[in-house]
Amino acid sequence: MKTKLILAPMATLSHEAFRRCVERFGGCDEYFNEMINAGSLLHQGPFEKYYLMSGPVPEKMVWQITGTRADYMAKAASVLAELEGAGIDINMGCSAPQIVCTGAGISWMTKPVSETQEMVRQVKSALENASKDGKKAPRLSVKLRLGGEDFTDRGFFEFTDMLVSEGVELLTLHPRTQKEKTARHLPRYEYVEKLALRYPSMPVYLNGEVKDKAGFDYALSKAPHASGVMIARGAAKMPWIFAKLSGTLEDKEYDMQQTALDFIDDIEECQPPEFWPTRLQRFFTWYCQNFSFGNYFKTQMLNSKDNEDARARIHQYFEKCPDDRFRRL
Repeated sequence: MKTKLILAPMATLSHEAFRRCVERFGGCDEYFNEMINAGSLLHQGPFEKYYLMSGPVPEKMVWQITGTRADYMAKAASVLAELEGAGIDINMGCSAPQIVCTGAGISWMTKPVSETQEMVRQVKSALENASKDGKKAPRLSVKLRLGGEDFTDRGFFEFTDMLVSEGVELLTLHPRTQKEKTARHLPRYEYVEKLALRYPSMPVYLNGEVKDKAGFDYALSKAPHASGVMIARGAAKMPWIFAKLSGTLEDKEYDMQQTALDFIDDIEECQPPEFWPTRLQRFFTWYCQNFSFGNYFKTQMLNSKDNEDARARIHQYFEKCPDDRFRRL
């Protein structure tokens, strides 16, 4: 069976402009959006419409929600169920302090299990109620970690058993605990394999530290029964990574300058002006690593005064470093 390739949900990056960039190189099997705050969605904040943009391939979208209240999560799921897409995902894996302190993200793994179970039950019910006229209810998935620092095998698998019993149809595991940092702790990919064998009829996706072909092969050597591999920062650096891994990347020279310029154009179309600086900074922090003088290029982009200045700096860089412009990937 073909291993699916999935774009991870990344704050300030997994938006339509970046999905367009990935799709130009051949795309991937599923696109998780940057997480949507359930409360903000329901209160119709001024920027929420940008989080709901579903291009360029709406049927591949997975709408990830985060929040602290079960009722808000269920109502948000009902709203998102009306959109085209592959499913709804509950974020139980984000360990960023600003998310955890509110009771969202991985906090759902450390709360009393009954509280989390009730939230999942409400979300599942909302999705089933949203299906009408013979339409199938959207797939419900959960992205999670191993848990807190008191993680045990027994506690983890009892938790995932609960999720499956409440109708979760797919699990994505980033196999680290809440405080394990990427720089010091390799993912425990064997837990992805354990999940896949525990639930053989349910897809299980692997997430964490897959940045190239070697990392992809190593991860699957540890979790050969994973149904899919989700990639985050590796895609931010190399939007072509999915096509490269699937063997579908065209054998030709690609214009790296045009990719950068197209991204700015897409940001202007897909994001509000208030978001332009942070979205460009996040992308170019990674994309610039492809070039001979990547740190210099990154500094130039981060110091851009506005989008026109950024475009000028891109042209200037490739005029100085023409060998970086066209590349066979």
